[in-house]
Amino acid sequence: MKILVTGGAGFIGSAVIRHIIHNTADSVVNLDKLTYAGNPESLAEVSDSERYVFEKVDICDRSELDRVLREHQPDAVMHLAAESHVDRSIDGPAAFIETNIVGTYTLLEATRQYWQGLAAVRKASFRFHHISTDEVYGDLEGTDDLFVETTPYAPSSPYSASKASSDHLVRAWLRTYGLPILITNCSNNYGPYHFPEKLIPLVILNALEGKRLPVYGKGNQIRDWLYVEDHARALYKVVTEGQVGETYNIGGHNEKQNIEVVHTLCDLLDELRPVGANSFVKHLSSYKDLISYVQDRPGHDLRYAIDASKIQRELGWTPEETFESGIRKTVEWYLYNPEWVAHVKSGSYQQWLDKNYRSRTTTA
Repeated sequence: MKILVTGGAGFIGSAVIRHIIHNTADSVVNLDKLTYAGNPESLAEVSDSERYVFEKVDICDRSELDRVLREHQPDAVMHLAAESHVDRSIDGPAAFIETNIVGTYTLLEATRQYWQGLAAVRKASFRFHHISTDEVYGDLEGTDDLFVETTPYAPSSPYSASKASSDHLVRAWLRTYGLPILITNCSNNYGPYHFPEKLIPLVILNALEGKRLPVYGKGNQIRDWLYVEDHARALYKVVTEGQVGETYNIGGHNEKQNIEVVHTLCDLLDELRPVGANSFVKHLSSYKDLISYVQDRPGHDLRYAIDASKIQRELGWTPEETFESGIRKTVEWYLYNPEWVAHVKSGSYQQWLDKNYRSRTTTA
């Protein structure tokens, strides 16, 4: 197969591409605008492969999408390009509407035109796989409730509302035009190459630099954590074996409160990079001394948790990493890859970080 991956220089997209190049005979066309979160260095280990091609293209640019589809003739599209950070969506929702809604519409229309022109055999085997989030479901009230594929949508933030909208567009293009689509909704991802605005890399890198570790509210928000390489395996499984029109929820079976995650990270850093050996924090007894509880974000969902039994039952996928094994691999990766960290932490990222957390008052 030849697979067109949108957003392939991002965190999850790059994991998908690395998985495909390392573990299959398929070819990849990586289509990415290279916004702040897109980093070609995340693909350094596969970029020289003869089965890998990069196209710097915005998914809102219809003429360029048409050109890429015409020139590369993919057998499937895996759509991961998206604005994805809740805090950024609260501060500036317009970019999320443009990329996640308008961009998905533009890609759907370009793909539909391309698909309709394929020969019968290729048209029958073609797939459009839309990668989404569990945040479209809102949050869960009961402690034992789980998101299933039929859970009603109730998005809480501009980000999750824009992703919910894109999910609906994708389903409409199946119902109205017959475009062979698949949708996956995943829980919180973590792992190597994660842009450091998200909780886990933010805590690791702030701790190493002796900066405060901001925890929203009481830190009692619960998330289901999914190791990104497990997610990449699941996504490839869906695009190659999934049933057209179906939705598959993908979760890691690892529910943790945010404060639990922060404590685990501090414990691992205390073990692997003791405070006494780190000039930034040698005056502290533990990295936990840097934890700072700050004002919660508006509309913050309390609990997400996924029932991933459908993808296990129908496609045979289960996560290989436990939270304990995956989080240790993640911390070790950041410790051993300081050059990637230094390059990704640009001035624009630091400005956003300062803006987002400076205005949040510290709570007791």
